[in-house]
Amino acid sequence: MSNKDTRSGLLIILSSPSGAGKSTLAKRLMEWDTDLRFSVSATTRAPRKGEVDGREYYFKSRDAFQKMVAGGDMLEHAEVFGNLYGSPQAPVQAAIRSGRDVLFDIDWQGGQQITNSALKEAVVSIFILPPSIAELERRLNARGQDGAEIIASRMTKSQNEISHWAEYDYVLINDDLEECARRLKTILKAERLKRIRRPDLVDHVRALNTEFAGNLK
Repeated sequence: MSNKDTRSGLLIILSSPSGAGKSTLAKRLMEWDTDLRFSVSATTRAPRKGEVDGREYYFKSRDAFQKMVAGGDMLEHAEVFGNLYGSPQAPVQAAIRSGRDVLFDIDWQGGQQITNSALKEAVVSIFILPPSIAELERRLNARGQDGAEIIASRMTKSQNEISHWAEYDYVLINDDLEECARRLKTILKAERLKRIRRPDLVDHVRALNTEFAGNLK
């Protein structure tokens, strides 16, 4: 459990090149702690069949999206294939204040924007590295989702993504999925216990000092 009643929430950024196992590890975290929530992004693309506003995405007009950006209401945003995508700040801020942790599965550019945002004190950033480039390519091929041209494009992009590894708080090498997932959980457990995230400690220490004062009488 996240002990959300006695601490502030975390804003967890999980990044990696495609094929390094980020999505699988995010799923493992969600299964481990059912209080953990994915951040719901906003987008200007049209809803697909079965998608519900506020569940898969917050669907916005381009004008409404741009007004949110101009008003400082997006933690991060980018344009992808002609559509705008971004992370609204208000629901994330509300979750953190209530002690709930929010997970972001985003690239280094989005992570950089969030790390420099008003919520930077809540950020815990984690980058996942593959054990080797050969293994990264093998995993992409093994998924069977993309053709050779797309895989080649992902491999080219991965070099740039990996170059940003040193910008993250934690860096894990996913050479063993179970061990990497265990280390991710360890990071979250430690971050949740940090003094700055435990407002309850102030009251506890105040109570201890009151006891000291009483015993000295």
